[in-house]
Amino acid sequence: MSSKTNRSARTWAARSGFGVMRLAAFVNVASLLAIIGLIIVEALPGLSWEFLTEPPKNMMTEGGIWPCLLGTFLLAMGALVIALPLGVAAAVYLHEYADKTSAWVTLTRLSIANLAGVPSIVFGLFGLTFFVVFCGFGVSLLSGILTLAVLSLPIIINTTEAALAQVPQDWREASLALGASPFETIMKVILPNALPGILTGSILALSRAAGETAAIMYTGSVFFTPKESASLFEPVMALPYHIYVLATSGTNIEATRPLQYGTALVLLLLVLCMSSAAIWLRERRRG
Repeated sequence: MSSKTNRSARTWAARSGFGVMRLAAFVNVASLLAIIGLIIVEALPGLSWEFLTEPPKNMMTEGGIWPCLLGTFLLAMGALVIALPLGVAAAVYLHEYADKTSAWVTLTRLSIANLAGVPSIVFGLFGLTFFVVFCGFGVSLLSGILTLAVLSLPIIINTTEAALAQVPQDWREASLALGASPFETIMKVILPNALPGILTGSILALSRAAGETAAIMYTGSVFFTPKESASLFEPVMALPYHIYVLATSGTNIEATRPLQYGTALVLLLLVLCMSSAAIWLRERRRG
Protein backbone atom coordinates (compact mmCIF):
# COMPACT_ATOMS: atom_id res chain seq x y z
CA MET A 1 0.00 0.00 0.00
CA SER A 2 2.79 2.33 0.92
CA SER A 3 4.56 1.54 -2.38
CA LYS A 4 1.42 2.37 -4.37
CA THR A 5 1.00 5.61 -2.45
CA ASN A 6 4.60 6.61 -3.15
CA ARG A 7 4.21 5.83 -6.87
CA SER A 8 1.01 7.85 -7.02
CA ALA A 9 2.66 10.78 -5.28
CA ARG A 10 5.63 10.66 -7.67
CA THR A 11 3.31 10.44 -10.67
CA TRP A 12 1.27 13.39 -9.44
CA ALA A 13 4.42 15.43 -8.78
CA ALA A 14 5.79 14.60 -12.24
CA ARG A 15 2.53 15.53 -13.95
CA SER A 16 2.30 18.74 -11.95
CA GLY A 17 5.88 19.64 -12.85
CA PHE A 18 5.28 19.03 -16.55
CA GLY A 19 2.08 21.04 -16.33
CA VAL A 20 3.89 24.01 -14.82
CA MET A 21 6.61 23.81 -17.49
CA ARG A 22 4.02 23.64 -20.28
CA LEU A 23 2.23 26.64 -18.81
CA ALA A 24 5.49 28.59 -18.58
CA ALA A 25 6.32 27.71 -22.19
CA PHE A 26 2.84 28.77 -23.32
CA VAL A 27 3.08 32.10 -21.46
CA ASN A 28 6.47 32.83 -23.02
CA VAL A 29 5.34 31.98 -26.55
CA ALA A 30 2.04 33.84 -26.15
CA SER A 31 3.84 36.93 -24.81
CA LEU A 32 6.29 36.89 -27.72
CA LEU A 33 3.50 36.51 -30.28
CA ALA A 34 1.48 39.28 -28.62
CA ILE A 35 4.45 41.68 -28.73
CA ILE A 36 5.24 40.86 -32.35
CA GLY A 37 1.55 41.10 -33.30
CA LEU A 38 1.20 44.51 -31.63
CA ILE A 39 4.31 45.80 -33.41
CA ILE A 40 3.09 44.55 -36.79
CA VAL A 41 -0.42 46.01 -36.38
CA GLU A 42 0.89 49.40 -35.26
CA ALA A 43 3.64 49.44 -37.91
CA LEU A 44 1.51 48.63 -40.96
CA PRO A 45 0.18 52.20 -41.54
CA GLY A 46 3.70 53.56 -41.85
CA LEU A 47 5.36 50.81 -43.88
CA SER A 48 6.24 51.46 -47.51
CA TRP A 49 9.18 51.22 -49.88
CA GLU A 50 9.96 54.89 -49.23
CA PHE A 51 10.07 54.14 -45.50
CA LEU A 52 13.01 51.79 -46.12
CA THR A 53 14.86 53.87 -48.71
CA GLU A 54 14.49 57.53 -47.67
CA PRO A 55 15.97 59.55 -44.79
CA PRO A 56 13.77 61.08 -42.06
CA LYS A 57 12.02 64.34 -42.98
CA ASN A 58 9.98 67.12 -41.41
CA MET A 59 11.35 66.83 -37.86
CA MET A 60 11.21 63.01 -37.90
CA THR A 61 7.45 62.90 -38.54
CA GLU A 62 7.82 61.80 -42.19
CA GLY A 63 10.26 60.06 -44.47
CA GLY A 64 12.07 56.82 -43.84
CA ILE A 65 14.83 55.09 -41.93
CA TRP A 66 17.46 54.23 -44.54
CA PRO A 67 20.35 55.99 -42.72
CA CYS A 68 19.36 54.20 -39.49
CA LEU A 69 19.20 50.85 -41.25
CA LEU A 70 22.62 51.30 -42.81
CA GLY A 71 24.13 52.60 -39.56
CA THR A 72 22.85 49.65 -37.53
CA PHE A 73 24.22 47.17 -40.06
CA LEU A 74 27.65 48.85 -40.07
CA LEU A 75 27.79 49.05 -36.26
CA ALA A 76 26.78 45.42 -35.68
CA MET A 77 28.91 43.86 -38.41
CA GLY A 78 31.90 46.05 -37.57
CA ALA A 79 31.70 45.01 -33.91
CA LEU A 80 31.47 41.35 -34.89
CA VAL A 81 34.46 41.58 -37.25
CA ILE A 82 36.58 42.90 -34.36
CA ALA A 83 35.16 40.91 -31.45
CA LEU A 84 34.94 37.46 -33.07
CA PRO A 85 38.66 36.84 -33.76
CA LEU A 86 39.70 38.45 -30.46
CA GLY A 87 37.12 36.48 -28.49
CA VAL A 88 37.98 33.17 -30.14
CA ALA A 89 41.71 33.76 -29.61
CA ALA A 90 41.15 34.60 -25.93
CA ALA A 91 38.97 31.52 -25.43
CA VAL A 92 41.52 29.25 -27.13
CA TYR A 93 44.27 30.58 -24.87
CA LEU A 94 42.21 30.20 -21.70
CA HIS A 95 41.02 26.69 -22.54
CA GLU A 96 43.96 25.15 -24.41
CA TYR A 97 47.10 26.90 -23.15
CA ALA A 98 46.52 28.61 -19.80
CA ASP A 99 47.17 26.84 -16.50
CA LYS A 100 43.66 26.15 -15.22
CA THR A 101 44.88 26.05 -11.62
CA SER A 102 46.42 29.53 -11.87
CA ALA A 103 44.81 32.21 -9.73
CA TRP A 104 45.29 34.68 -12.59
CA VAL A 105 43.32 32.46 -14.99
CA THR A 106 40.57 32.00 -12.41
CA LEU A 107 40.38 35.75 -11.86
CA THR A 108 40.30 36.34 -15.63
CA ARG A 109 37.41 33.91 -16.11
CA LEU A 110 35.53 35.48 -13.21
CA SER A 111 36.04 38.95 -14.70
CA ILE A 112 34.78 37.81 -18.11
CA ALA A 113 31.70 36.23 -16.54
CA ASN A 114 30.98 39.44 -14.62
CA LEU A 115 31.47 41.58 -17.73
CA ALA A 116 28.78 39.55 -19.52
CA GLY A 117 26.26 40.86 -16.98
CA VAL A 118 27.36 44.50 -16.88
CA PRO A 119 24.61 46.94 -18.04
CA SER A 120 25.18 48.36 -21.50
CA ILE A 121 25.15 51.94 -20.17
CA VAL A 122 28.42 51.15 -18.37
CA PHE A 123 30.00 50.09 -21.66
CA GLY A 124 28.64 53.28 -23.20
CA LEU A 125 30.30 55.43 -20.54
CA PHE A 126 33.53 53.47 -20.97
CA GLY A 127 33.40 54.04 -24.72
CA LEU A 128 32.75 57.75 -24.17
CA THR A 129 35.71 58.07 -21.81
CA PHE A 130 38.21 55.91 -23.66
CA PHE A 131 37.40 55.88 -27.37
CA VAL A 132 35.65 59.24 -27.77
CA VAL A 133 37.75 61.39 -25.42
CA PHE A 134 41.04 59.62 -24.62
CA CYS A 135 41.68 58.12 -28.08
CA GLY A 136 40.25 61.22 -29.77
CA PHE A 137 37.95 59.34 -32.16
CA GLY A 138 35.01 61.57 -31.22
CA VAL A 139 31.39 60.49 -31.57
CA SER A 140 31.83 58.36 -34.67
CA LEU A 141 31.14 55.06 -36.32
CA LEU A 142 34.54 53.79 -35.16
CA SER A 143 33.86 54.64 -31.51
CA GLY A 144 30.49 52.90 -31.70
CA ILE A 145 31.97 49.79 -33.33
CA LEU A 146 34.76 49.52 -30.75
CA THR A 147 32.33 49.99 -27.86
CA LEU A 148 30.01 47.29 -29.18
CA ALA A 149 33.02 45.03 -29.78
CA VAL A 150 34.02 45.35 -26.12
CA LEU A 151 30.42 44.64 -25.11
CA SER A 152 30.31 41.53 -27.32
CA LEU A 153 33.64 40.04 -26.22
CA PRO A 154 32.43 38.32 -22.99
CA ILE A 155 29.59 36.61 -24.87
CA ILE A 156 31.92 35.28 -27.57
CA ILE A 157 34.60 34.17 -25.10
CA ASN A 158 32.13 32.29 -22.88
CA THR A 159 30.34 30.52 -25.73
CA THR A 160 33.61 29.66 -27.49
CA GLU A 161 35.07 28.16 -24.31
CA ALA A 162 31.92 26.06 -23.93
CA ALA A 163 32.24 24.92 -27.55
CA LEU A 164 35.92 23.99 -27.09
CA ALA A 165 35.03 21.96 -23.99
CA GLN A 166 32.67 19.83 -26.12
CA VAL A 167 35.52 18.59 -28.33
CA PRO A 168 36.61 15.19 -26.93
CA GLN A 169 40.01 15.14 -25.26
CA ASP A 170 40.80 11.90 -27.14
CA TRP A 171 40.82 13.82 -30.42
CA ARG A 172 43.48 16.17 -29.09
CA GLU A 173 45.61 13.28 -27.88
CA ALA A 174 45.20 11.38 -31.17
CA SER A 175 46.26 14.43 -33.19
CA LEU A 176 49.34 14.98 -31.03
CA ALA A 177 50.20 11.27 -31.16
CA LEU A 178 50.18 11.44 -34.98
CA GLY A 179 52.84 14.14 -34.89
CA ALA A 180 50.78 17.33 -35.15
CA SER A 181 51.91 20.31 -33.13
CA PRO A 182 49.55 21.87 -30.53
CA PHE A 183 48.89 24.78 -32.90
CA GLU A 184 48.08 22.42 -35.80
CA THR A 185 45.80 20.44 -33.51
CA ILE A 186 43.90 23.59 -32.59
CA MET A 187 43.61 24.84 -36.17
CA LYS A 188 42.80 21.54 -37.89
CA VAL A 189 41.00 19.49 -35.22
CA ILE A 190 39.63 21.57 -32.36
CA LEU A 191 38.38 24.76 -34.02
CA PRO A 192 36.65 23.06 -36.99
CA ASN A 193 34.72 20.80 -34.60
CA ALA A 194 33.92 23.69 -32.24
CA LEU A 195 32.77 25.94 -35.10
CA PRO A 196 29.00 25.38 -34.63
CA GLY A 197 29.25 26.54 -31.01
CA ILE A 198 31.42 29.48 -32.01
CA LEU A 199 28.83 30.54 -34.58
CA THR A 200 26.16 30.30 -31.88
CA GLY A 201 28.15 32.79 -29.83
CA SER A 202 28.49 35.07 -32.83
CA ILE A 203 24.71 34.99 -33.30
CA LEU A 204 24.14 36.04 -29.69
CA ALA A 205 26.77 38.78 -29.92
CA LEU A 206 25.41 40.06 -33.24
CA SER A 207 21.84 40.19 -31.93
CA ARG A 208 22.85 42.09 -28.82
CA ALA A 209 25.07 44.54 -30.71
CA ALA A 210 22.33 45.33 -33.23
CA GLY A 211 19.77 46.04 -30.51
CA GLU A 212 21.85 48.19 -28.14
CA THR A 213 20.90 51.79 -27.48
CA ALA A 214 22.79 52.92 -24.38
CA ALA A 215 26.16 51.66 -25.65
CA ILE A 216 26.02 53.81 -28.80
CA MET A 217 24.10 56.91 -27.73
CA TYR A 218 27.28 58.46 -26.29
CA THR A 219 29.77 57.01 -28.75
CA GLY A 220 28.57 56.51 -32.31
CA SER A 221 24.95 57.48 -32.88
CA VAL A 222 23.31 60.88 -33.36
CA PHE A 223 19.76 62.24 -33.44
CA PHE A 224 20.02 63.17 -37.12
CA THR A 225 22.67 63.43 -39.80
CA PRO A 226 21.90 64.78 -43.27
CA LYS A 227 24.13 62.28 -45.06
CA GLU A 228 25.04 58.62 -44.96
CA SER A 229 28.29 57.93 -43.16
CA ALA A 230 31.18 57.72 -45.61
CA SER A 231 33.89 57.59 -42.96
CA LEU A 232 34.70 55.71 -39.77
CA PHE A 233 35.19 59.09 -38.09
CA GLU A 234 31.66 60.36 -38.73
CA PRO A 235 28.62 59.56 -36.56
CA VAL A 236 25.73 57.47 -37.83
CA MET A 237 22.05 57.07 -37.18
CA ALA A 238 20.98 53.71 -35.73
CA LEU A 239 17.63 51.96 -35.41
CA PRO A 240 17.62 51.45 -31.59
CA TYR A 241 18.58 55.07 -30.89
CA HIS A 242 16.10 56.27 -33.52
CA ILE A 243 13.28 54.43 -31.72
CA TYR A 244 14.38 55.99 -28.42
CA VAL A 245 14.41 59.49 -29.92
CA LEU A 246 11.02 59.09 -31.58
CA ALA A 247 9.44 57.74 -28.40
CA THR A 248 10.90 60.26 -25.95
CA SER A 249 12.25 63.38 -27.62
CA GLY A 250 10.22 64.03 -30.76
CA THR A 251 8.33 67.26 -31.35
CA ASN A 252 5.10 65.30 -31.87
CA ILE A 253 5.38 61.84 -30.31
CA GLU A 254 1.86 60.74 -31.24
CA ALA A 255 2.40 61.67 -34.89
CA THR A 256 5.52 59.51 -35.02
CA ARG A 257 3.94 56.43 -33.43
CA PRO A 258 3.61 54.48 -36.73
CA LEU A 259 7.26 55.35 -37.43
CA GLN A 260 8.26 54.08 -33.98
CA TYR A 261 6.62 50.71 -34.50
CA GLY A 262 7.76 50.54 -38.11
CA THR A 263 11.35 51.10 -37.02
CA ALA A 264 11.00 48.47 -34.28
CA LEU A 265 9.65 45.95 -36.81
CA VAL A 266 12.50 46.63 -39.22
CA LEU A 267 15.01 46.20 -36.38
CA LEU A 268 13.48 42.85 -35.47
CA LEU A 269 13.60 41.72 -39.10
CA LEU A 270 17.20 42.91 -39.52
CA VAL A 271 18.35 40.98 -36.44
CA LEU A 272 16.34 37.97 -37.62
CA CYS A 273 17.96 38.07 -41.08
CA MET A 274 21.50 38.39 -39.71
CA SER A 275 20.88 35.66 -37.13
CA SER A 276 19.29 33.38 -39.74
CA ALA A 277 22.34 33.75 -41.97
CA ALA A 278 24.62 32.78 -39.08
CA ILE A 279 22.36 29.83 -38.17
CA TRP A 280 22.40 28.67 -41.80
CA LEU A 281 26.19 28.73 -41.82
CA ARG A 282 26.28 26.82 -38.52
CA GLU A 283 23.89 24.11 -39.71
CA ARG A 284 25.72 23.84 -43.03
CA ARG A 285 28.94 23.27 -41.10
CA ARG A 286 27.29 20.61 -38.94
CA GLY A 287 25.93 18.88 -42.03
